[in-house]
Amino acid sequence: MALVTLNFESAYLNQAQYITVILPDKPDGKTAEEFYSSGEKYKVLWLLHGTYGIGNEWLRRTKVELYASKRNMIVVMPDALNSDFVAWPEFGMGYDFPNYFVKELMPLIHHWFPASDKKEDNFIAGLSMGGQGATQLGFMYPDKFAKIGAFSYPLINYHKHDDGDVFNGEFPEYTKRFFTQVKNQGGMEAFMKSPYNTWDMFFENPEGIELPPIHFFIGKEDFFWPVHLEMKRELKKRGRTDVEITEYPKLHHEWEVWDRAVHAFIDECDPDTIGAGFRY
Repeated sequence: MALVTLNFESAYLNQAQYITVILPDKPDGKTAEEFYSSGEKYKVLWLLHGTYGIGNEWLRRTKVELYASKRNMIVVMPDALNSDFVAWPEFGMGYDFPNYFVKELMPLIHHWFPASDKKEDNFIAGLSMGGQGATQLGFMYPDKFAKIGAFSYPLINYHKHDDGDVFNGEFPEYTKRFFTQVKNQGGMEAFMKSPYNTWDMFFENPEGIELPPIHFFIGKEDFFWPVHLEMKRELKKRGRTDVEITEYPKLHHEWEVWDRAVHAFIDECDPDTIGAGFRY
């Protein structure tokens, strides 16, 4: 695979921004002229990092480059600080990740690289905070993504956890973060109506928007496991069978889960082209 690191100034983040991109490589049996001038447009996976992370850590901690090479898939890994992938108008000179993502980053990738801009060819996934971001962005812009992958991030019922404590006091820093986000959204009422509240976006969906299908991946020893079980109970209660769930025994909130998950998700995105262009 070809690997590109791009640095550019974002009008919506008000700062220079790094992205890392995996591109399909020339397969054996084709000349460079044949491959690079073919005009082919490839499927794209938008892959989001977790709290404390950066985009290129996917390359260091998983085999995502290997998995993508088997499918001839472009993978885009942006950096997003600890932003929760939402807008923070009071941060610095303003930090608006959703608009950056759909109005700057997606057009950049779709027009500068051999990337398909068709909904059926674009997928979004992420781990932990990135799973939250993938879910939010997938629900906010359902016309842009064929499928969502949420790795170690279940939908959280904030009607039940309006105190922000989803971990029974075990991680107070996350409770503090919750109230920071509530304040950022303009208070609890505004927060509950915001894209951050993915529970209501999925289960209530008053406008009947057709959301992309979503696949949840989680380790059974993950600290999110009790919240995941709450989500499963609600799915059963409401008779919702329109999601996929993969659970890994004996695994925690860890890279082994996310490596397995990204492998499985990439395979789901393009089930018919395994081996195309991949060199052993």
